[in-house]
Amino acid sequence: MLGSCCGPSISMSPPSYQDIILSSSFFGNAVETGQSIISMSCTRLRKTDIPRRKCAATKRFFTSSVLADVAKDFMAFRANILPKQVADPKTVASIILGGGAGTRLFPLTRTRAKPAVPIGGCYRLIDVPMSNCINSGINKIYILTQFNSQSLNRHISRTYNLGNGVNFGDGFIEVLAATQTSGESGKKWFQGTADAVRQFLWLFEDDKHRNIENILILSGDHLYRMDYMEFFQKHIDSGADISVSCLPVDESHASDFGLLKIDENGQIRQFLEKPKGENLRSMQVDTTVLGLTAQDAKKSPYIASMGIYLFKTEVLIKLLRWHYPAANDFGSEIIPLAMKDYNVKAYLFDDYWEDIGTIKSFFDANLALTDQPPKFHFYDPLKPIFTSPRFLPPTKIEHCRVVDSIISHGCFLRECSVEHSIVGIRSRLEYGVELKDTLMMGADNYQTEAEIASFLAEGKVPPGVGRDTKIKNCIIDKNARIGKHVVIANKDNVEEADRPSDGFYIRSGITVVLKNSVIQDGTII
Repeated sequence: MLGSCCGPSISMSPPSYQDIILSSSFFGNAVETGQSIISMSCTRLRKTDIPRRKCAATKRFFTSSVLADVAKDFMAFRANILPKQVADPKTVASIILGGGAGTRLFPLTRTRAKPAVPIGGCYRLIDVPMSNCINSGINKIYILTQFNSQSLNRHISRTYNLGNGVNFGDGFIEVLAATQTSGESGKKWFQGTADAVRQFLWLFEDDKHRNIENILILSGDHLYRMDYMEFFQKHIDSGADISVSCLPVDESHASDFGLLKIDENGQIRQFLEKPKGENLRSMQVDTTVLGLTAQDAKKSPYIASMGIYLFKTEVLIKLLRWHYPAANDFGSEIIPLAMKDYNVKAYLFDDYWEDIGTIKSFFDANLALTDQPPKFHFYDPLKPIFTSPRFLPPTKIEHCRVVDSIISHGCFLRECSVEHSIVGIRSRLEYGVELKDTLMMGADNYQTEAEIASFLAEGKVPPGVGRDTKIKNCIIDKNARIGKHVVIANKDNVEEADRPSDGFYIRSGITVVLKNSVIQDGTII
């Protein structure tokens, strides 16, 4: 009998570590003597007779029994008795993916990488994730590039020069171009997002990066503003091995994204990359669990991945190198496969986010910047979007009509009309020009008044838009030269057309005037 080993009295001694743990708020009510019910997280575990006078054997039996019952729950509730771990930006590095060939954004990607595509009049797409990292305190940033990376490399070197390594602590911003390495796989181009990261995993095994405990994977062609430290803190608090940032979407956009299903704890239980038909309908969920109203949940019955992933470094290395060395894509392969063996959690992002993946989405996202009020704007003094400092003079406007538009710096506008449009840096609009629903990216250089006069005298077309030209529903790429009395309106509502010899393409009904192209006087498109 257990009680027989106890003497008539027991001496008082300081409480042991087990006593402290058992009496903590983690277990609900403190463990009491006599008839006691031990409860945790509103779940009754068992009813136990605990003698007031406990011998060592009783105590050992009780302690080991309870700890065995609640071992898993203890990890989930450890925050109640242990100090909360705070997200430290010094322990995370970000990898920004430069994208593939960018076929859906062609012809804007004909001579540049997707992240180098100009946006908003004076920015480039790469400025968005770069600025989000800097504003979040993340100063270890890699950019992976492969296709048409010259202009992207130049922009990064000009914009994010960290003082040549001075006064930036242990931070860095480095471009990692696709290159040949040892081994058979090292002779191939990047085969996908995961393969691109795999080919540079050796960087994170270097001793100087031993403090990098988490790796943030970002895309270079999204428009949003996000505090990655909130994402990181949620990743830590949930005990996740992998966290996926997500948001609710409607049916019209759902098939463009990886869709996921989650349980009540935010655990991802199913993941399908860009499903169609019946597979798409099978991914419908009640998005009220994300905090949406019943009305909004009905409009957006899908949960979409934003393509933003946070991995524990050791987990990422194991997945890419040892578990799935042939898997090349994060969305369609790594994330669904990882759910079998790792804790993969969803993080809800409840602000504006746009995937700039197609000409139509790119065009709409740009013109949406002119809305009143816009869903996204670049004017946030606390979390600015950085870009290259160009030291251009203010824009000069002479007797113009400008409505719901953005005019960048260094422009010349003379007696023209600009409506619901964006006019990029160093743009020139001559007398009588009408611009409506148009994105004009601007120019890399100026021409003097004398050079412009000389061009006109020789019958050439100078940079910018010539007299009495009417342009509507159009993207004008950089350094385009559009002559006098030109009409670009696509009155026949052509959806798709390839006319590179004439200096333009049509995509989704939007006319795209090519970079460095010349549209002669009197042309009608």
